[in-house]
Amino acid sequence: MKAFKSHLQGLPSYPYKKLNAPIKLDQNESPYDLPAELKLRVMQRLEALDFNRYPYLHAEDVRERLSVYLGWPMEGIVVAPGSNLLIQALVQAAGRVLDTAPSFPHYAFSARTSATPYQAIALEAGFGLPAQALLEAMNADPGVLFLPNPHAPTAQLFAEADIRHLADKAAQTGWLLVMDEAYHQFSETDYSPLARTNPNVAILRTFSKAWGLGGIRAGYLLASPEVCNIVQNFVPPFGLPGHTAQILLTVLESPGYVQGIVQTMVAEREKLFHALLKHPTWKVYPSQTNFFLIRTPGAVAAFKILLQQGILVRRQDHYLGLEGCIRVSIGTPQENQRFLDAAFSFAEVSNA
Repeated sequence: MKAFKSHLQGLPSYPYKKLNAPIKLDQNESPYDLPAELKLRVMQRLEALDFNRYPYLHAEDVRERLSVYLGWPMEGIVVAPGSNLLIQALVQAAGRVLDTAPSFPHYAFSARTSATPYQAIALEAGFGLPAQALLEAMNADPGVLFLPNPHAPTAQLFAEADIRHLADKAAQTGWLLVMDEAYHQFSETDYSPLARTNPNVAILRTFSKAWGLGGIRAGYLLASPEVCNIVQNFVPPFGLPGHTAQILLTVLESPGYVQGIVQTMVAEREKLFHALLKHPTWKVYPSQTNFFLIRTPGAVAAFKILLQQGILVRRQDHYLGLEGCIRVSIGTPQENQRFLDAAFSFAEVSNA
């Protein structure tokens, strides 16, 4: 097809294939749906919504509510149907992209589709942040450095001192450090104060994880007005649907349910971690997220055996340094027990 830009020819699709299973632990979603009371309020709002009218141009209604909730100026917020679209917008606007490897694949995918120069620096041993190598790479012409913290897919939390060094470097060189805080509720970390004092730092967040709203697709960026003005131009006008806005307005009025869910999942995370430490052949890595990275003798075999028992997990063995690894989301207590039973029965079969 000659109508398209040449760099798009043969470009592989985003690495995900949907499969069905009774227990779904493959996408780091919340296992808990929106509380029934809030769902009812959403339905009442949707009944009053004029479906024939366009929504706000730039989600002004949601941005105003987020501004109050976060204590962040409205002109420093961009809302989009999914943080992936904000990543894509940042990459399209960037002169270059700097990343770690392995990392969340949408950074690299967006760079490939937009033909933005891309560089990834391998994590250090034990999934440590290659802070010095990143600092040296930031001596090049400015661009955007994406840093998920807690990190995906390793579930590690990076040292605050290293992050502050990168933020200082960004201020000195004109780079933009984008802290992707998709999982920050599970680690009780918040780098928005750093972004308040350093306009070369931006914060990316999602409603898909702790808020339990993966199905509605919504995320937001906290940044300086200058950064937001540029990013907003890459987000389509009227981009946040009216029904999505009504759901977000409802949960932002009553956000208290999130803390209870996070506490439950963190408690389950600790139980799972200590149980998996006893596995004879799997190595579970510490997690500050709502998922675990687990190194197995063979990711293909582990994935297939778990799927045969109705449990869907995510293979990660195609990423640099993650040979044999699978990624497992934290589910409900019942789902987690089913996973543990399957994991240890797999070990018994392997050792037989």
